[in-house]
Amino acid sequence: MDTGFLITAFVTLVVIIDPVGMTPLFVALTQGMTNARRRAIALRACITSALILVVFAAFGEAVLGFIGISMPAFRIAGGILLFLTALDMLFERRSKRRKSQADEAEEEDDSDDPSIFPLAIPLIAGPGAIASVILLAGQRPGLEGLAWVIGVMLSVLVIVFVLFLTAGLLEKALGRTGINVVTRLLGMLLAALAVQFVLDGLRGFGLAA
Repeated sequence: MDTGFLITAFVTLVVIIDPVGMTPLFVALTQGMTNARRRAIALRACITSALILVVFAAFGEAVLGFIGISMPAFRIAGGILLFLTALDMLFERRSKRRKSQADEAEEEDDSDDPSIFPLAIPLIAGPGAIASVILLAGQRPGLEGLAWVIGVMLSVLVIVFVLFLTAGLLEKALGRTGINVVTRLLGMLLAALAVQFVLDGLRGFGLAA
């Protein structure tokens, strides 16, 4: 296998998925959770993302085409859902929900589990990552090329998981006030990212410059 292709694939997926930039967001989304719960969420998010990206690497746009969904439509839908999460972060709705449950005996709230949405979809396995694995797999047709693309993708997700495990240390370093500031800042950035997803989708339909 061409080493240059592997390096290109690795750099592409690292830039698109952005493990380092994802870590503070993971801290904000799991604020106040125990380390054990965070590990479970991180593992679930990474495994789900891996499965989604493997499917798209193997079958590409045929998956979306089979159910009649174009990549621009996928971007718009992901952007809208991501914007709703950003609003929760900006107005601390997640924190308020957790405070209302503070008197309960450390029950896990599965309804407030961010592992599938928004972590796995669309933050890790978002339109950019999906498009990237489709294009990379297309550059090296065949089972061997697919195996290398999947291997590179899994290595990037391992980095994501390892960095997610440092979330507790990062939260302690920032403190409650720091986390609140970071949460609002990331909520604003997430809202901007969501709008960008929508604009990219509209551009794909020829509706935006």
